[in-house]
Amino acid sequence: MRSLLVVPNYFRIFISLEINSEIDKDALIDRMTIQIGLLQRELAQLKKMIFGARSERFSAPDTSATQLELGFKVDATGTAVVEQQTITVTKKKVTQAPIVHPGRTKLPDHLRRERVFVEPEAIPPGARKIGEEITEELNYVAPELYVLEIIRPRYVTPDAAIIIADMPARPVEKAIAGASLLAHVVIEKYADHLPLYRQMQRFERAGIKLAYSTLSDWVSATCKLIDPLYGALKKQVLRGGYIHADETPIKVLDKNKSGQTHRGYFWVYRNGPGKSVLFDYRQGRGRQAPMEMLGDFKGYLQTDGYAAYDSFDKKEGVTLIHCMAHARRYFVEAADNDRERAEYVLKAMQQVYGVERQCRELGLDFERRRQKRADDAVPVLNALGEWMKTQIPQTNPRSAIYKALAYSIQRWDKLCLYATDGMLEIDNNPVENSIRPVALGRKNYLFCGSQEAAQRTAVIYSLLGTCKLNGVNPYTWLRDVLEKLPTTKMKNIDQLLPQNWIINQM
Repeated sequence: MRSLLVVPNYFRIFISLEINSEIDKDALIDRMTIQIGLLQRELAQLKKMIFGARSERFSAPDTSATQLELGFKVDATGTAVVEQQTITVTKKKVTQAPIVHPGRTKLPDHLRRERVFVEPEAIPPGARKIGEEITEELNYVAPELYVLEIIRPRYVTPDAAIIIADMPARPVEKAIAGASLLAHVVIEKYADHLPLYRQMQRFERAGIKLAYSTLSDWVSATCKLIDPLYGALKKQVLRGGYIHADETPIKVLDKNKSGQTHRGYFWVYRNGPGKSVLFDYRQGRGRQAPMEMLGDFKGYLQTDGYAAYDSFDKKEGVTLIHCMAHARRYFVEAADNDRERAEYVLKAMQQVYGVERQCRELGLDFERRRQKRADDAVPVLNALGEWMKTQIPQTNPRSAIYKALAYSIQRWDKLCLYATDGMLEIDNNPVENSIRPVALGRKNYLFCGSQEAAQRTAVIYSLLGTCKLNGVNPYTWLRDVLEKLPTTKMKNIDQLLPQNWIINQM
Protein backbone atom coordinates (compact mmCIF):
# COMPACT_ATOMS: atom_id res chain seq x y z
CA MET A 1 0.00 0.00 0.00
CA ARG A 2 1.37 3.48 -0.90
CA SER A 3 0.38 6.52 1.10
CA LEU A 4 1.33 10.20 0.79
CA LEU A 5 2.41 12.24 3.82
CA VAL A 6 1.97 16.01 3.51
CA VAL A 7 3.46 18.53 5.99
CA PRO A 8 1.35 21.70 5.58
CA ASN A 9 2.15 25.28 6.64
CA TYR A 10 5.92 24.68 6.84
CA PHE A 11 7.44 23.08 3.76
CA ARG A 12 5.33 21.33 1.15
CA ILE A 13 7.13 18.06 1.58
CA PHE A 14 5.69 14.99 -0.04
CA ILE A 15 7.14 11.79 1.30
CA SER A 16 6.27 8.56 -0.43
CA LEU A 17 6.24 5.70 2.04
CA GLU A 18 6.00 1.99 1.51
CA ILE A 19 3.86 0.68 4.33
CA ASN A 20 3.12 -2.98 4.76
CA SER A 21 1.80 -5.08 7.54
CA GLU A 22 5.30 -5.86 8.84
CA ILE A 23 6.12 -2.18 9.61
CA ASP A 24 5.23 -0.81 13.03
CA LYS A 25 2.96 2.12 12.15
CA ASP A 26 3.40 3.65 15.61
CA ALA A 27 7.19 3.71 15.18
CA LEU A 28 6.75 5.26 11.75
CA ILE A 29 4.51 7.98 13.18
CA ASP A 30 7.10 8.66 15.91
CA ARG A 31 9.84 9.03 13.33
CA MET A 32 7.72 11.37 11.23
CA THR A 33 6.82 13.41 14.32
CA ILE A 34 10.51 13.87 15.11
CA GLN A 35 11.21 14.82 11.51
CA ILE A 36 8.40 17.39 11.52
CA GLY A 37 9.74 18.82 14.79
CA LEU A 38 13.21 19.19 13.27
CA LEU A 39 11.77 20.92 10.19
CA GLN A 40 9.74 23.25 12.40
CA ARG A 41 12.87 24.19 14.35
CA GLU A 42 14.87 24.79 11.17
CA LEU A 43 12.09 26.98 9.81
CA ALA A 44 11.90 28.95 13.06
CA GLN A 45 15.67 29.54 12.94
CA LEU A 46 15.47 30.61 9.31
CA LYS A 47 12.68 33.07 10.09
CA LYS A 48 14.68 34.43 13.00
CA MET A 49 17.73 34.92 10.78
CA ILE A 50 15.67 36.81 8.19
CA PHE A 51 13.13 38.69 10.30
CA GLY A 52 14.21 38.38 13.92
CA ALA A 53 16.30 40.58 16.17
CA ARG A 54 20.06 40.03 16.02
CA SER A 55 20.54 40.52 19.76
CA GLU A 56 21.15 37.44 21.91
CA ARG A 57 20.56 39.28 25.17
CA PHE A 58 18.93 36.98 27.71
CA SER A 59 16.50 38.27 30.31
CA ALA A 60 15.63 35.81 33.02
CA PRO A 61 11.87 35.52 33.65
CA ASP A 62 10.55 37.23 36.78
CA THR A 63 10.69 35.01 39.82
CA SER A 64 10.41 35.51 43.55
CA ALA A 65 13.21 33.04 44.18
CA THR A 66 16.48 34.49 45.43
CA GLN A 67 18.60 31.48 44.49
CA LEU A 68 19.79 29.93 41.24
CA GLU A 69 19.51 26.22 41.91
CA LEU A 70 22.46 24.49 40.29
CA GLY A 71 20.76 21.12 40.05
CA PHE A 72 17.87 20.02 37.85
CA LYS A 73 15.14 18.89 40.24
CA VAL A 74 13.14 16.42 38.20
CA ASP A 75 13.02 14.95 34.75
CA ALA A 76 10.01 14.85 32.46
CA THR A 77 8.49 11.99 34.43
CA GLY A 78 8.97 13.63 37.81
CA THR A 79 11.95 11.48 38.83
CA ALA A 80 14.77 13.14 40.75
CA VAL A 81 17.85 13.48 38.59
CA VAL A 82 20.67 15.19 40.45
CA GLU A 83 21.34 16.48 43.92
CA GLN A 84 20.74 20.19 44.28
CA GLN A 85 23.48 22.71 44.95
CA THR A 86 22.64 26.35 45.54
CA ILE A 87 24.35 29.67 45.15
CA THR A 88 22.78 32.65 46.90
CA VAL A 89 22.29 35.81 44.88
CA THR A 90 21.79 39.07 46.76
CA LYS A 91 19.50 41.56 45.05
CA LYS A 92 19.69 45.21 45.99
CA LYS A 93 16.93 47.67 45.24
CA VAL A 94 18.43 50.97 44.17
CA THR A 95 16.35 54.12 44.17
CA GLN A 96 17.52 56.44 41.47
CA ALA A 97 17.27 60.20 41.79
CA PRO A 98 15.38 62.00 39.03
CA ILE A 99 17.59 62.71 36.03
CA VAL A 100 18.23 66.40 35.53
CA HIS A 101 18.75 67.27 31.87
CA PRO A 102 22.23 68.79 31.55
CA GLY A 103 21.22 71.04 28.68
CA ARG A 104 22.79 71.32 25.24
CA THR A 105 26.32 69.95 24.93
CA LYS A 106 28.95 72.65 24.50
CA LEU A 107 30.48 72.67 21.06
CA PRO A 108 34.21 71.73 21.03
CA ASP A 109 36.73 74.54 21.47
CA HIS A 110 38.91 73.34 18.59
CA LEU A 111 36.28 74.26 15.97
CA ARG A 112 36.85 77.48 14.02
CA ARG A 113 34.41 80.20 15.08
CA GLU A 114 32.98 83.03 13.01
CA ARG A 115 31.28 85.89 14.82
CA VAL A 116 28.20 87.77 13.63
CA PHE A 117 27.12 90.82 15.64
CA VAL A 118 23.42 91.69 15.63
CA GLU A 119 22.70 95.13 17.05
CA PRO A 120 19.29 96.46 18.03
CA GLU A 121 17.58 98.50 15.36
CA ALA A 122 17.72 101.58 17.55
CA ILE A 123 19.97 102.35 20.52
CA PRO A 124 18.73 105.26 22.70
CA PRO A 125 21.23 108.00 23.52
CA GLY A 126 23.18 107.30 26.70
CA ALA A 127 22.70 103.52 26.57
CA ARG A 128 25.78 101.55 27.62
CA LYS A 129 26.74 97.94 26.96
CA ILE A 130 26.45 95.68 30.01
CA GLY A 131 27.07 92.30 28.43
CA GLU A 132 26.04 90.13 25.51
CA GLU A 133 24.07 87.02 24.67
CA ILE A 134 26.02 84.40 22.70
CA THR A 135 24.18 81.71 20.76
CA GLU A 136 26.29 79.02 19.07
CA GLU A 137 25.12 77.54 15.77
CA LEU A 138 26.97 74.61 14.17
CA ASN A 139 27.51 75.04 10.42
CA TYR A 140 29.13 73.02 7.65
CA VAL A 141 31.38 73.82 4.69
CA ALA A 142 31.72 71.12 2.04
CA PRO A 143 35.23 69.58 1.73
CA GLU A 144 37.38 71.57 -0.63
CA LEU A 145 39.42 70.28 -3.52
CA TYR A 146 42.30 72.62 -4.23
CA VAL A 147 45.44 72.66 -6.38
CA LEU A 148 48.84 72.82 -4.72
CA GLU A 149 51.35 74.35 -7.12
CA ILE A 150 54.94 73.28 -6.43
CA ILE A 151 57.05 76.05 -7.95
CA ARG A 152 60.80 75.47 -8.37
CA PRO A 153 62.66 78.54 -9.69
CA ARG A 154 65.24 77.76 -12.35
CA TYR A 155 68.58 79.58 -12.30
CA VAL A 156 71.47 79.80 -14.72
CA THR A 157 75.07 80.35 -13.66
CA PRO A 158 77.59 82.54 -15.50
CA ASP A 159 79.00 79.38 -17.07
CA ALA A 160 75.52 78.47 -18.41
CA ALA A 161 74.77 75.70 -15.86
CA ILE A 162 71.10 75.28 -14.91
CA ILE A 163 70.27 75.08 -11.19
CA ILE A 164 66.88 73.90 -9.89
CA ALA A 165 65.80 72.37 -6.57
CA ASP A 166 64.98 68.68 -6.36
CA MET A 167 61.33 67.78 -6.32
CA PRO A 168 60.06 67.21 -2.73
CA ALA A 169 59.25 63.60 -1.90
CA ARG A 170 55.66 62.70 -2.77
CA PRO A 171 53.63 59.59 -1.82
CA VAL A 172 52.94 58.57 -5.43
CA GLU A 173 55.38 60.27 -7.80
CA LYS A 174 53.38 60.31 -11.02
CA ALA A 175 49.91 60.76 -9.51
CA ILE A 176 48.13 64.11 -9.41
CA ALA A 177 46.83 63.24 -5.93
CA GLY A 178 48.61 64.49 -2.83
CA ALA A 179 48.76 62.72 0.55
CA SER A 180 45.55 64.34 1.82
CA LEU A 181 43.50 63.23 -1.20
CA LEU A 182 44.92 59.70 -1.19
CA ALA A 183 44.08 59.42 2.51
CA HIS A 184 40.58 60.78 1.88
CA VAL A 185 39.79 58.22 -0.85
CA VAL A 186 41.05 55.29 1.24
CA ILE A 187 39.24 56.37 4.43
CA GLU A 188 36.00 57.02 2.54
CA LYS A 189 36.03 53.49 1.15
CA TYR A 190 37.31 51.40 4.05
CA ALA A 191 36.32 53.38 7.14
CA ASP A 192 33.13 55.04 5.88
CA HIS A 193 32.23 52.22 3.44
CA LEU A 194 31.73 54.47 0.41
CA PRO A 195 32.52 52.58 -2.82
CA LEU A 196 34.73 54.26 -5.41
CA TYR A 197 31.92 54.80 -7.90
CA ARG A 198 30.01 56.85 -5.30
CA GLN A 199 33.15 58.85 -4.59
CA MET A 200 33.35 59.55 -8.35
CA GLN A 201 29.88 61.06 -8.15
CA ARG A 202 30.85 63.26 -5.23
CA PHE A 203 33.97 64.50 -7.02
CA GLU A 204 31.88 65.27 -10.08
CA ARG A 205 29.52 67.39 -7.99
CA ALA A 206 32.59 69.30 -6.82
CA GLY A 207 33.49 70.02 -10.44
CA ILE A 208 36.22 67.47 -11.17
CA LYS A 209 35.82 64.27 -13.16
CA LEU A 210 37.98 61.30 -12.15
CA ALA A 211 37.94 57.88 -13.80
CA TYR A 212 37.20 54.79 -11.75
CA SER A 213 40.53 53.31 -12.86
CA THR A 214 42.32 56.40 -11.55
CA LEU A 215 40.78 56.07 -8.09
CA SER A 216 41.48 52.34 -8.09
CA ASP A 217 45.13 52.96 -8.99
CA TRP A 218 45.43 55.48 -6.16
CA VAL A 219 44.13 52.94 -3.64
CA SER A 220 46.50 50.30 -5.00
CA ALA A 221 49.49 52.65 -4.84
CA THR A 222 48.59 53.69 -1.28
CA CYS A 223 48.43 50.07 -0.15
CA LYS A 224 51.80 49.35 -1.74
CA LEU A 225 53.26 52.34 0.09
CA ILE A 226 51.97 51.28 3.54
CA ASP A 227 52.77 47.59 3.07
CA PRO A 228 55.97 47.87 5.21
CA LEU A 229 53.74 49.07 8.06
CA TYR A 230 51.62 45.94 7.65
CA GLY A 231 54.74 43.80 8.03
CA ALA A 232 55.74 45.67 11.18
CA LEU A 233 52.22 45.31 12.59
CA LYS A 234 52.26 41.57 11.89
CA LYS A 235 55.45 41.11 13.91
CA GLN A 236 54.00 43.10 16.80
CA VAL A 237 50.75 41.12 16.91
CA LEU A 238 52.54 37.76 16.83
CA ARG A 239 54.99 38.83 19.55
CA GLY A 240 52.13 39.11 22.04
CA GLY A 241 51.47 36.14 24.29
CA TYR A 242 47.69 36.17 23.82
CA ILE A 243 45.82 36.21 20.48
CA HIS A 244 42.12 36.10 19.58
CA ALA A 245 41.51 34.47 16.18
CA ASP A 246 38.46 34.35 13.92
CA GLU A 247 37.60 34.37 10.21
CA THR A 248 34.97 35.98 7.99
CA PRO A 249 34.07 35.49 4.32
CA ILE A 250 34.62 37.96 1.49
CA LYS A 251 33.54 37.67 -2.14
CA VAL A 252 36.34 37.99 -4.69
CA LEU A 253 35.97 38.12 -8.46
CA ASP A 254 37.14 34.90 -10.08
CA LYS A 255 39.50 35.67 -12.97
CA ASN A 256 38.81 32.24 -14.47
CA LYS A 257 35.02 32.66 -14.52
CA SER A 258 33.75 35.90 -15.97
CA GLY A 259 31.22 37.68 -13.75
CA GLN A 260 31.43 35.11 -10.95
CA THR A 261 32.90 35.46 -7.48
CA HIS A 262 34.99 33.20 -5.30
CA ARG A 263 34.34 32.88 -1.56
CA GLY A 264 37.57 33.91 0.12
CA TYR A 265 38.25 34.55 3.81
CA PHE A 266 39.81 37.19 6.00
CA TRP A 267 41.57 35.49 8.91
CA VAL A 268 41.72 38.00 11.75
CA TYR A 269 44.15 38.01 14.68
CA ARG A 270 43.92 40.46 17.58
CA ASN A 271 46.46 40.51 20.38
CA GLY A 272 44.76 40.35 23.76
CA PRO A 273 46.43 42.85 26.11
CA GLY A 274 47.65 45.07 23.26
CA LYS A 275 45.65 47.19 20.87
CA SER A 276 46.48 45.74 17.46
CA VAL A 277 44.55 43.70 14.91
CA LEU A 278 45.82 41.88 11.82
CA PHE A 279 43.78 40.78 8.77
CA ASP A 280 45.17 38.08 6.48
CA TYR A 281 43.41 37.16 3.23
CA ARG A 282 43.30 33.52 2.13
CA GLN A 283 41.37 31.79 -0.62
CA GLY A 284 39.99 29.10 1.69
CA ARG A 285 38.99 28.28 5.25
CA GLY A 286 41.37 25.38 5.80
CA ARG A 287 43.75 24.98 8.73
CA GLN A 288 46.75 25.85 6.58
CA ALA A 289 46.03 29.58 6.97
CA PRO A 290 46.37 29.80 10.80
CA MET A 291 49.17 27.23 10.82
CA GLU A 292 51.27 29.39 8.49
CA MET A 293 50.45 32.65 10.26
CA LEU A 294 50.91 31.32 13.81
CA GLY A 295 53.71 28.88 13.09
CA ASP A 296 56.12 30.50 15.59
CA PHE A 297 53.50 31.82 18.01
CA LYS A 298 53.75 30.91 21.70
CA GLY A 299 51.09 31.71 24.28
CA TYR A 300 47.29 31.69 24.60
CA LEU A 301 45.16 31.30 21.46
CA GLN A 302 41.41 31.97 21.86
CA THR A 303 39.02 30.74 19.15
CA ASP A 304 35.37 29.86 18.63
CA GLY A 305 35.91 26.10 18.55
CA TYR A 306 36.30 25.83 14.76
CA ALA A 307 38.11 22.58 13.90
CA ALA A 308 40.82 24.37 11.90
CA TYR A 309 42.38 25.47 15.20
CA ASP A 310 42.29 22.06 16.88
CA SER A 311 45.86 21.22 15.87
CA PHE A 312 47.11 24.06 18.11
CA ASP A 313 45.92 22.10 21.12
CA LYS A 314 48.83 19.72 20.55
CA LYS A 315 51.36 22.40 19.61
CA GLU A 316 54.08 22.95 22.17
CA GLY A 317 53.95 26.36 23.80
CA VAL A 318 50.35 27.11 22.76
CA THR A 319 47.36 26.97 25.12
CA LEU A 320 44.02 26.83 23.32
CA ILE A 321 41.02 28.63 24.85
CA HIS A 322 37.44 28.62 23.61
CA CYS A 323 34.71 31.25 23.52
CA MET A 324 31.86 31.27 26.06
CA ALA A 325 29.73 33.50 23.80
CA HIS A 326 29.65 30.78 21.13
CA ALA A 327 28.63 28.14 23.66
CA ARG A 328 25.94 30.47 24.96
CA ARG A 329 24.63 31.02 21.42
CA TYR A 330 23.73 27.34 21.10
CA PHE A 331 21.50 27.54 24.17
CA VAL A 332 19.83 30.70 22.87
CA GLU A 333 18.95 28.76 19.70
CA ALA A 334 17.80 25.74 21.77
CA ALA A 335 15.34 27.75 23.87
CA ASP A 336 12.45 26.89 21.54
CA ASN A 337 13.33 23.21 21.77
CA ASP A 338 13.78 22.87 25.56
CA ARG A 339 13.14 26.18 27.29
CA GLU A 340 13.59 24.88 30.84
CA ARG A 341 17.07 23.47 30.32
CA ALA A 342 18.19 26.26 28.01
CA GLU A 343 17.10 29.01 30.41
CA TYR A 344 18.77 27.18 33.27
CA VAL A 345 22.12 27.33 31.46
CA LEU A 346 21.58 30.91 30.33
CA LYS A 347 20.90 32.03 33.90
CA ALA A 348 24.16 30.46 35.06
CA MET A 349 26.07 32.08 32.18
CA GLN A 350 24.42 35.38 33.04
CA GLN A 351 25.98 35.08 36.48
CA VAL A 352 29.53 34.55 35.21
CA TYR A 353 29.14 37.40 32.72
CA GLY A 354 27.94 39.51 35.65
CA VAL A 355 31.29 38.85 37.33
CA GLU A 356 33.06 40.13 34.20
CA ARG A 357 30.95 43.28 34.22
CA GLN A 358 31.82 43.93 37.87
CA CYS A 359 35.54 43.51 37.10
CA ARG A 360 35.29 46.16 34.38
CA GLU A 361 33.27 48.56 36.52
CA LEU A 362 35.74 48.24 39.40
CA GLY A 363 38.74 48.60 37.08
CA LEU A 364 40.46 45.54 38.56
CA ASP A 365 43.99 44.66 37.50
CA PHE A 366 44.80 41.16 36.20
CA GLU A 367 45.54 39.59 39.61
CA ARG A 368 42.45 40.98 41.37
CA ARG A 369 40.37 40.01 38.33
CA ARG A 370 41.64 36.43 38.59
CA GLN A 371 40.86 36.32 42.31
CA LYS A 372 37.31 37.65 41.85
CA ARG A 373 36.69 35.04 39.15
CA ALA A 374 37.98 32.31 41.49
CA ASP A 375 35.63 33.48 44.24
CA ASP A 376 32.47 34.23 42.26
CA ALA A 377 32.63 32.55 38.83
CA VAL A 378 34.50 29.26 39.28
CA PRO A 379 31.91 27.71 41.66
CA VAL A 380 29.13 28.48 39.17
CA LEU A 381 31.17 27.07 36.25
CA ASN A 382 32.05 23.86 38.11
CA ALA A 383 28.45 23.22 39.16
CA LEU A 384 27.12 24.00 35.67
CA GLY A 385 29.63 21.65 34.03
CA GLU A 386 28.54 18.76 36.27
CA TRP A 387 24.86 19.55 35.73
CA MET A 388 25.21 19.43 31.94
CA LYS A 389 26.80 15.97 32.14
CA THR A 390 23.78 14.68 34.05
CA GLN A 391 21.31 16.18 31.58
CA ILE A 392 22.64 15.13 28.21
CA PRO A 393 21.67 11.42 28.55
CA GLN A 394 18.06 12.53 29.01
CA THR A 395 17.87 14.48 25.76
CA ASN A 396 17.22 13.39 22.17
CA PRO A 397 20.54 13.19 20.25
CA ARG A 398 18.88 14.93 17.31
CA SER A 399 17.51 17.82 19.36
CA ALA A 400 18.89 21.34 19.60
CA ILE A 401 19.38 21.11 23.36
CA TYR A 402 21.46 17.95 22.94
CA LYS A 403 23.71 19.69 20.42
CA ALA A 404 24.08 22.67 22.75
CA LEU A 405 24.99 20.46 25.69
CA ALA A 406 27.35 18.33 23.61
CA TYR A 407 29.16 21.39 22.24
CA SER A 408 29.79 22.80 25.71
CA ILE A 409 30.63 19.51 27.45
CA GLN A 410 33.21 18.64 24.81
CA ARG A 411 34.93 22.03 25.30
CA TRP A 412 34.14 22.80 28.93
CA ASP A 413 37.71 22.78 30.23
CA LYS A 414 38.80 25.22 27.51
CA LEU A 415 35.68 27.36 28.02
CA CYS A 416 36.52 27.74 31.72
CA LEU A 417 40.26 28.25 31.27
CA TYR A 418 39.82 32.04 31.13
CA ALA A 419 39.15 32.05 34.90
CA THR A 420 42.75 30.96 35.67
CA ASP A 421 44.40 34.15 34.38
CA GLY A 422 43.17 37.73 34.75
CA MET A 423 44.70 38.67 31.39
CA LEU A 424 42.33 36.34 29.52
CA GLU A 425 38.84 37.22 28.29
CA ILE A 426 35.71 35.13 28.76
CA ASP A 427 34.92 35.14 25.04
CA ASN A 428 36.21 35.98 21.58
CA ASN A 429 34.15 39.16 21.26
CA PRO A 430 37.19 41.48 21.00
CA VAL A 431 38.17 40.03 17.61
CA GLU A 432 34.54 39.78 16.48
CA ASN A 433 34.15 43.51 17.15
CA SER A 434 37.16 44.15 14.90
CA ILE A 435 35.48 42.15 12.11
CA ARG A 436 32.28 44.21 12.06
CA PRO A 437 33.57 46.86 9.62
CA VAL A 438 34.09 44.08 7.06
CA ALA A 439 30.40 43.21 7.21
CA LEU A 440 29.47 46.85 6.60
CA GLY A 441 31.94 47.09 3.74
CA ARG A 442 30.60 43.94 2.07
CA LYS A 443 27.13 45.49 1.91
CA ASN A 444 28.50 48.51 0.06
CA TYR A 445 31.34 47.51 -2.25
CA LEU A 446 30.00 43.89 -2.46
CA PHE A 447 33.26 42.18 -3.49
CA CYS A 448 36.98 42.60 -4.12
CA GLY A 449 38.09 42.80 -7.74
CA SER A 450 40.92 40.26 -7.46
CA GLN A 451 42.91 38.14 -5.01
CA GLU A 452 45.52 40.92 -4.90
CA ALA A 453 42.83 43.51 -4.15
CA ALA A 454 41.55 41.32 -1.32
CA GLN A 455 44.99 41.24 0.30
CA ARG A 456 45.31 45.02 -0.14
CA THR A 457 41.98 45.32 1.65
CA ALA A 458 43.38 43.16 4.47
CA VAL A 459 46.34 45.55 4.78
CA ILE A 460 44.08 48.60 5.09
CA TYR A 461 41.62 46.94 7.49
CA SER A 462 44.54 45.93 9.72
CA LEU A 463 45.93 49.44 10.04
CA LEU A 464 42.58 51.25 10.25
CA GLY A 465 41.34 48.67 12.78
CA THR A 466 44.43 49.34 14.90
CA CYS A 467 43.71 53.08 14.64
CA LYS A 468 40.24 52.48 16.03
CA LEU A 469 41.55 50.39 18.95
CA ASN A 470 43.96 53.18 19.89
CA GLY A 471 41.50 56.05 19.50
CA VAL A 472 43.42 57.52 16.55
CA ASN A 473 41.68 59.57 13.84
CA PRO A 474 42.32 57.34 10.78
CA TYR A 475 42.37 60.20 8.26
CA THR A 476 44.79 62.34 10.28
CA TRP A 477 47.05 59.32 10.81
CA LEU A 478 47.05 58.15 7.18
CA ARG A 479 47.63 61.62 5.75
CA ASP A 480 50.60 62.17 8.08
CA VAL A 481 52.02 58.70 7.39
CA LEU A 482 51.76 59.11 3.61
CA GLU A 483 53.71 62.34 3.88
CA LYS A 484 56.44 60.80 6.04
CA LEU A 485 56.82 57.33 4.51
CA PRO A 486 58.87 58.34 1.44
CA THR A 487 61.63 59.68 3.71
CA THR A 488 61.33 57.22 6.63
CA LYS A 489 64.04 54.60 7.05
CA MET A 490 62.91 50.98 7.46
CA LYS A 491 64.53 50.73 10.89
CA ASN A 492 62.18 53.51 12.09
CA ILE A 493 59.02 52.18 10.43
CA ASP A 494 57.53 51.03 13.78
CA GLN A 495 57.23 54.67 14.84
CA LEU A 496 54.48 55.17 12.24
CA LEU A 497 52.22 52.37 13.52
CA PRO A 498 49.00 53.85 14.99
CA GLN A 499 49.74 52.77 18.58
CA ASN A 500 53.22 54.37 18.40
CA TRP A 501 52.22 57.35 16.24
CA ILE A 502 49.84 58.71 18.88
CA ILE A 503 52.66 58.61 21.43
CA ASN A 504 54.98 60.47 19.08
CA GLN A 505 52.32 63.16 18.55
CA MET A 506 52.10 63.99 22.25
